[in-house]
Amino acid sequence: MTEKAVEVVDVGSEEDIVRARIRAKAMAEALGFNYMDQTRIATAVSELSRNAFQHAGGGKVTIKSVNNQEKRGIEIVVKDHGPGIENLELALKGGYSTVGGLGFGLSGSKKLMDEFDIKTKIGEGTVVTIRKWI
Repeated sequence: MTEKAVEVVDVGSEEDIVRARIRAKAMAEALGFNYMDQTRIATAVSELSRNAFQHAGGGKVTIKSVNNQEKRGIEIVVKDHGPGIENLELALKGGYSTVGGLGFGLSGSKKLMDEFDIKTKIGEGTVVTIRKWI
C-alpha cells in the first residue's frame, strides 16, 4: 500500500464496536499482517471502542496505514468526549473497572500493540493512540 488507507467509524452502539473491529482486521490483513497480529489488532480496537461506548456514550475510531522510514504498520486512534479517566495509573494497571467489567480494556490493549499512548482530561474526554508494526 503506497497511499495511506483511512477508515473512520463512529461508535454509538454495540454494532459499531463490531464494525470497528471488522474494519481494523480487514485493514490489517490488507497491509500484510499475519493472522495472529490481525487478531491482536482487532481485539485491541474492540476493547477501546467498547470503553468509549460504555464510559463516554460513544466516540470515533480512526484506522489508518502508517509508514516511517524503517517500517510500515497500522495506527488506530479512539477518541471520545466523555468524562475522562480520573485515575489513569490505576486504570492502566488492569483489573480496575468503574462499570463492573473485568477492567482489562486499556491494559490489555497496551499489551497487544507495539505502541500505546493515552491522553485524558477530566470533563473533556480521552484519546488513545495505538500502533502495530509489521
